[in-house]
Amino acid sequence: MINIRDMALMRGGKRLLQDTSLSLFPGHHVGLVGRNGTGKSSLFGLLRGELQVEQGSCDVPSQWRIASVKQETPALQRSAIDYVLDGDTELRALEQRLEQAESAHDGVAIGALHDQLATIGGYDANARAASLLDGLGFNQEQISQPVAAFSGGWRMRLNLAQALIARADLLLLDEPTNHLDVDAIFWLEDWLKRFPGTLIVISHDRDFLDAVAQQIIHIEHQAATSYSGNYSSFERQLSERLAQQQAQFDKEQTQRKHLQAYIDRFRYKASKARQAQSRIKALERLQSSAPLLADSGFQFSFREPLALPNPLLTLARVQAGYGDKVVLRDIKFNLVPGSRIGLLGRNGAGKSTLVKLLAGELKAQAGVIELSSGVRLGYFAQHQLELLDVNASPLLHLQRLDEKATEQQLRDFIGGFGFSGEQALSQVGPMSGGEKARLVLALIVYQRPNMLLLDEPTNHLDSTMREALVFALQDYQGAMVIVSHDRHLLRTTVDEFYLVANQQVQPFAGDLDDYHDWLKQHVAQPQTTANTSASNTPSRKDEKREAAQRRQALKPLKDALQKAEKIMAQHEQALAAVTAQLGDNDLYSAERKAELTQLLSQQAQLQQHLEQAELAWMDAAEALQQAEAE
Repeated sequence: MINIRDMALMRGGKRLLQDTSLSLFPGHHVGLVGRNGTGKSSLFGLLRGELQVEQGSCDVPSQWRIASVKQETPALQRSAIDYVLDGDTELRALEQRLEQAESAHDGVAIGALHDQLATIGGYDANARAASLLDGLGFNQEQISQPVAAFSGGWRMRLNLAQALIARADLLLLDEPTNHLDVDAIFWLEDWLKRFPGTLIVISHDRDFLDAVAQQIIHIEHQAATSYSGNYSSFERQLSERLAQQQAQFDKEQTQRKHLQAYIDRFRYKASKARQAQSRIKALERLQSSAPLLADSGFQFSFREPLALPNPLLTLARVQAGYGDKVVLRDIKFNLVPGSRIGLLGRNGAGKSTLVKLLAGELKAQAGVIELSSGVRLGYFAQHQLELLDVNASPLLHLQRLDEKATEQQLRDFIGGFGFSGEQALSQVGPMSGGEKARLVLALIVYQRPNMLLLDEPTNHLDSTMREALVFALQDYQGAMVIVSHDRHLLRTTVDEFYLVANQQVQPFAGDLDDYHDWLKQHVAQPQTTANTSASNTPSRKDEKREAAQRRQALKPLKDALQKAEKIMAQHEQALAAVTAQLGDNDLYSAERKAELTQLLSQQAQLQQHLEQAELAWMDAAEALQQAEAE
């Protein structure tokens, strides 16, 4: 078991934990939760032996094999399946020793090593790796492709698969669902439930923790407290403790009244029955989540839109894709005030493509898109975090939107997103992904949109900010379309689902549980295009010709990605050289002021060029990913 006794942990001069004592038993599945920056990832570093305690002790059994997910993936030419198998270090060590024994013609050693390989399941390793990759969304063609061919999100899936295959005694997972879609999350939950070792997972996905965790460790105020049960049980226990300290929850009562009004209005209306049930579940959770939110400092709401044209947006027989590649066909889609739509579908089916089309970032290949006069769009996507001015503060970003507002008015607003005091004046550049996501959301909310498009809005957000977003969306009066792997967000804010599959966008008659059943039925059925017949079995010759055609079609996209990577590397190298020069202390003397100014100017220009190159790389990677997924 893992024993932590009277431990103090520091990192970078900041005390993260003090007088902490915990016991984690073998085979337990533990969720590690807390606000960003409280020390969750540092605790992982301690368990891996990368950090040392300041005082006290942290004892992990020396014989335990520890596996965790790498945060970086080099652009290797090694195939995806071989890269995943590298995670089983014992297997690779035995294979290397067997190769040496065979070269030495050592029959005794060869026999012994074959026995060891059989004992650890080495002869089934390829099948296990292929099964992991299939569960995480890779198709048969992709598992033999080089790691370098995949975009950042897919490489993180490879790293996850590499950790899962390791046959570890202790498995450490840090936000494993961030780069997964809903179907891959369902698969991962089932896999982790069967995992026999000790699991510690950092996650802000409450549904995921409810499914896999038997114990929750909550870090706050430099203390780690253990709670039995899953995340919902933890919330109830924590709320009871907080409720003893805080008698009134005015905002909770307001939200309760809002949810109850919706339930009373729609629970007996057939077309809204499922959505009313979602609100009933949200109401049941409210007693526990309200204290968490009240304690977080994250509280905001969408202001009433200035206008609500009806309809806001209409699509008729629209076709969408990239270049000559068709992703979606014959889209018929309406957005009216009050529409609350969640998009479902397997990875690569075209959900993000549809959102880009609605946002105007992608032009239709065919068909008609009618956008009403007076539409104010609020669009959140991960790439927008990179469009923030790294040298400006959150307050300055708001001032650029509304020059007439007073500083205090803007400070009051931005404070609801966690930017109070000096944080409102800090530069965006050094901020974490979560802080940047909060700022992008703040800028969207401030502009009073009447059409809201959210593509994975909860990535990088901690639990309390996710709850604040849920509450705000429940009161939002405009139309919204959401793509998210956060099932709690979908359940509590969405009224209807659309399924994106087989190049079609169709209403889905069901909820997330029904979608889970749909996935099980279709798990062995790959998506087909309109020109593919399931009854036609291609010959080997046809398969080779189609593969060659596919490689030829993908070549321009791969070339564009390689070109973007090369440009990024050039800018990174140049920026590193300038940064190294700026490290010279003599440079800051008065007589070298002109040289310093010139270098600072070069640094700013290179940073801007690098950001532009990174955006180009992201676009190229996404286009390639979309093409490969079809």
